[in-house]
Amino acid sequence: MNVPTWVWLTTIGLAVIVFAIDIFVIARKPHVPTTREVSTALSVYVGAAILFGLGVWYFAGGKFAGEYFAGWLTEYSLSVDNLFIFLLIMAKFAVPEKYQQSALMIGIVIAIVLRGIFIALGAAAINNFSWVFYLFGAFLIWTAVKLAREGETDDDEYEENRFMRYMEHRFPATQEYHGTKLFTRVDAKRLATPMFFVILALGTTDLLFALDSIPAIYGLTKEPYLVLTANLFALMGLRQLYFLIGGLLKRLVYLSLGLAVLLAFIGVKLLLHALHENELPFINGGEHVPVPEVPIAVSLGAIVVILGVTTVASLMKTRRDARVDSSAR
Repeated sequence: MNVPTWVWLTTIGLAVIVFAIDIFVIARKPHVPTTREVSTALSVYVGAAILFGLGVWYFAGGKFAGEYFAGWLTEYSLSVDNLFIFLLIMAKFAVPEKYQQSALMIGIVIAIVLRGIFIALGAAAINNFSWVFYLFGAFLIWTAVKLAREGETDDDEYEENRFMRYMEHRFPATQEYHGTKLFTRVDAKRLATPMFFVILALGTTDLLFALDSIPAIYGLTKEPYLVLTANLFALMGLRQLYFLIGGLLKRLVYLSLGLAVLLAFIGVKLLLHALHENELPFINGGEHVPVPEVPIAVSLGAIVVILGVTTVASLMKTRRDARVDSSAR
């Protein structure tokens, strides 16, 4: 794709305006959003993402549109896994419901900054080192194996990492929330509030998920502009999605397994692409045949099928378990 500079600047500018308005609305009046409020906002964001994809189709063709939609769906599914960890963090730190929007919004901004850095680094690596696809593919397959070993997403506690434990030891803090403030003064002492540690927990979680999501989307498209826009649209409705399907997340018991299959598929696709780019042949009946690549249409179809089967199987299991529990009573 040949994306003019003004298109890049316009896209980034519009994204900044959207997030700035969101932050201003939340900061002006912290509250627990209604179902109608989050449903309307989420519909707008999803609709905008689909319209953007159709625009890519019109101006750049079906190949790039397919890459965008595959990347957007992948990033969205990985973001849903993010939400489950966010729920555990909110419960761990007992964040009042009316302040959760503010914490989520700051966490999403951190995610955008981190992913922007990783997108730039990924693009530079791809342009200069063809072997980076081997690294990305191997990393995604390793991540998939790790996710598969975790099994069902039924953990109900957030385990703090070493960084979080160090920060909690390093910064004296209050036990009470002081609105959305990160620091406050008590008896002339400047202390951190629990909100400060919530933001740190969300930020470190976003860092770990960025390490997975950026190699995954570069396995679907090598266009930095599509990588950026797919990530922006995946993150735009994340806050609303948190409040809309918080209860549903606990029913997606096979989410980790589904994401493991998805990441493994993209990892294999990356390895095949690397072999194809390096023109390494394999032998078939004594003849040297180029290593095949997975078409984007196949990738998009596989993503839809994997996510659909994961969702249906999860809901069927939770419904069956509920019936067993009720009959046991």
